[in-house]
Amino acid sequence: MKILVTGAKGFVGRNLVAQLHNIQSGKARWYPVDSDITVYEYDIDSAPEELDVYCRNADFVFNLAGVNRPKDQSEFMKGNFGFASILLDTLKKHGNKCPVMLSSSIQATLIGRYGTSDYGKSKLAGEELFFDYSKETGAKVLIYRFPNLFGKWCRPNYNSAVATFCQNIANGLPIQVNDRSTELELLYIDDLVDEMIYALAGKEHHCEFEGLEPVAKEDGRYCYVPVTHKATLGEIVDLLYKFAEQPKTLVIPEVPDNSFAKKLYTTYLSYLPKEKVAYPLTMNVDDRGSFTEMLKSDKCGQVSINISKPGIVKGQHWHNTKWEIFIVVSGHGLIQQRKVGTDEIIETEVSGDRLQAVLTVPGYAHNIINLSETENLVTVIWCNELFDPNRPDTYFEPVK
Repeated sequence: MKILVTGAKGFVGRNLVAQLHNIQSGKARWYPVDSDITVYEYDIDSAPEELDVYCRNADFVFNLAGVNRPKDQSEFMKGNFGFASILLDTLKKHGNKCPVMLSSSIQATLIGRYGTSDYGKSKLAGEELFFDYSKETGAKVLIYRFPNLFGKWCRPNYNSAVATFCQNIANGLPIQVNDRSTELELLYIDDLVDEMIYALAGKEHHCEFEGLEPVAKEDGRYCYVPVTHKATLGEIVDLLYKFAEQPKTLVIPEVPDNSFAKKLYTTYLSYLPKEKVAYPLTMNVDDRGSFTEMLKSDKCGQVSINISKPGIVKGQHWHNTKWEIFIVVSGHGLIQQRKVGTDEIIETEVSGDRLQAVLTVPGYAHNIINLSETENLVTVIWCNELFDPNRPDTYFEPVK
């Protein structure tokens, strides 16, 4: 299959092309699309002759080209309607009736605050052009009205508030929020790319619009991405500031699967300057070795790194409710656990050469012994709760 992507260097185009290349290389096999594909990339700096060749050979066209922030409002119609006309005329010239997808905007509804939008008017004109093209040629057209888009590679200080907030907060720059209660409907780039690739396989989602809202309809005139998120500007910036504090607090906010928070965190990380990709941790060092907290979560406990010098015994305590998982990743050691008030002992030999997870049992005094005379013992420890110095639930008692 030969796939033409116009606007290939834009935000959506770059993400789509990257995933199409992953399919092509066999690294994204979960899509219902064969890896035998060719991707034609066309953008504003491409030669017109290339478009002619691509339109002659294409089996599917993603038209993502458009103008978002022109110097003059009249450029909206030229950039959005004008190029669409050229694209469709070139397809007609070659008698190519392959499916064509159009990237439109919710602003094309011209409802509410979009009522006077020149951008919206140009997008609506492009939509009607595509519908007319379909009637004339019988070609399948897929018209998507996108809400606010966000994700990696989106250009900040351009037309995305999320991209601008991520860029500025990641770089310690101020942001401006005029009204924290303003709500946005947001579409994550990976959800959009997934939908476009399913559309390539003829599995797009159809809808009609009731005002600004898409309503699923199998034979609907429009197409849509089923997964979007709604959040206020205040909620967005509050999350971003929590993300920015993570290297200091070590606390990861809740980021459930498919949640807006997870997608926003991923987006934020893509704007980090190179000097913030690595950050220091506080090592609590003594004669026995060191203990370093690495990651914390309000609901999922914390992860720490424990280093024991040769011959050292650490632990010698028990917990009522707290439990841990020890994984020795380097060195050779022994973990001992004794049920409090008894002589009942569990011993587990551990080594970085054979990884295993060892649970510490509540009500059992436990320790970890470095059996090596020359090497440090390095242990990754997960604990089910954050350490509370006011109620540590940790009681000294030797195992033996």
